[in-house]
Amino acid sequence: MADVPKREVENVEFVFEVMGSPGEGIDAVDLGDALRALNLNPTLALIEKMGGTKKRNEKKIKLDEFLPIYSQVKKEKEQGCYEDFIECLKLYDKAENGTMLLAELQHALLALGESLDDEQVETLFADCMDPEDDEGMIPYSQFIQRLMSDPVVFD
Repeated sequence: MADVPKREVENVEFVFEVMGSPGEGIDAVDLGDALRALNLNPTLALIEKMGGTKKRNEKKIKLDEFLPIYSQVKKEKEQGCYEDFIECLKLYDKAENGTMLLAELQHALLALGESLDDEQVETLFADCMDPEDDEGMIPYSQFIQRLMSDPVVFD
């Protein structure tokens, strides 16, 4: 059973119990959500590489197939951490006071990297964002803290 410690196997089993069907496993379209529920942060490209699909009911992933995927994704280096995200957002902090324009953050989320759509950005802001001030600025460190501590679920 892959090189996954017993405690982590129990966590994986719990995720499968919540997200999957008994005996069938989880739908491959939910692979990314399952990995994120286990505190991993895979890219969309990595999810696809590991067998994730874009359409529901194309493929099922059983527990014994998922454990090696989990183990491999856990070893990936390109997941980013709080400090990495803060360093990126400091590029937009013109006054060097821990704030940036909300519009710039919105643009970055919509246009750069693995971009989100408008509805996902609105959900993200509703769940993780402090209100902007009179000048349109937001404190970005609190945004990143909330984003990384509580996974945001997109419908």
